[in-house]
Amino acid sequence: METKPKLKIGITGQAGFIGTHLYNHLGLIEDKFIRVPFEDEYFENPDILESFARNCDVIIHLAAMNRHEDAKFIYDTNIKLTQKLIEACLRTSSKPYIVFSSSTQESLDNLYGQSKKKCKEMLIEWATQENASFTTLTIPNVFGPFGKPYYNSVVATFCHQLTNDQTPKIKIDKTMDLIYVNDLTKIIIEIISNPKSDINKIRVPHGGSYKVSVILNMLNEINDSYCKNGIVPDLSNTFGRQLFNTFITYLDYEKFYPSKLKMNTDERGSFIELLKSGGGGQVSFSTTKPGITRGNHFHTRKAERFAVIKGKAQINIRKIGSNKVIKFNLSDKQPSFVDMPVWFTHNIVNTGHEDLYTVFWINEPYDISDPDTYYETV
Repeated sequence: METKPKLKIGITGQAGFIGTHLYNHLGLIEDKFIRVPFEDEYFENPDILESFARNCDVIIHLAAMNRHEDAKFIYDTNIKLTQKLIEACLRTSSKPYIVFSSSTQESLDNLYGQSKKKCKEMLIEWATQENASFTTLTIPNVFGPFGKPYYNSVVATFCHQLTNDQTPKIKIDKTMDLIYVNDLTKIIIEIISNPKSDINKIRVPHGGSYKVSVILNMLNEINDSYCKNGIVPDLSNTFGRQLFNTFITYLDYEKFYPSKLKMNTDERGSFIELLKSGGGGQVSFSTTKPGITRGNHFHTRKAERFAVIKGKAQINIRKIGSNKVIKFNLSDKQPSFVDMPVWFTHNIVNTGHEDLYTVFWINEPYDISDPDTYYETV
């Protein structure tokens, strides 16, 4: 049976919010895709941009400016970025399948929306003239972990403010159509896995519509229950779980963790309440021999807690794409826990001379057909 060649995928705006998530997700599907690295500086170097265009089967064009005090600068910047990409394709006679991220703001009377509309028209003209394939995606408001506050999403702004003891303020309490970044990346990956011919226009469906005040109320509840009272909220609701997984990535992990657990001791022994949760999930217990390491994996949607009950341990976490390792030392002298943010690979090492007793909680039972567990050494 002939093996289908891997598609070479490039992402302009790879370092941005959506680009980072998409690049990371593509890296989990190594049997189908080869990622062609992109840096923003390529736009200023025609030779490197040409090489990028020549090497890609698919280009996902995400690079764009969203916000700036000068709206005309936003418009001009976005047009220039698209024009440079088109010119690189023309000079090299390259005809990659281009997928363009447009916005629901296309129909609004603002220069950002108009720049998106103009870029789409430019790419359609290129595809028509060159007999190339092109898809434009009209995307609603995107939120999720690691979004840039005051830039990508009001959700990012609220999370940043709440985790920095600031009081968010609502300027306009409008209803927003939202899509979680993981859901968007799945849609994009499905589209590029089955490239369409000719020119296609796709309106990406939103996950839900929420008033800004409702979003803020939910985030306030997460902040109050989790940060102030140590209670993990009910994660059975999809949107609530997405907000929670987004929210905790804005915490200063090195200051917030490990969080201390209260030990109640009497003549019978000790009792420690590991987790207060508004929902269910799975709690596991393990013993680990001295010097042994468990873990070295990450999750993209699951919330997980490690709590050391007996012995000494070091918990290490590292954000995917980063070299910075954050280390926590825990022991039974002060029972503590660390919660694992999504997209952080993590492990736990027995650093003591006796067996380590650890309790693990995760918000959903293990499903062998959909484990959401990806192995990568911290």
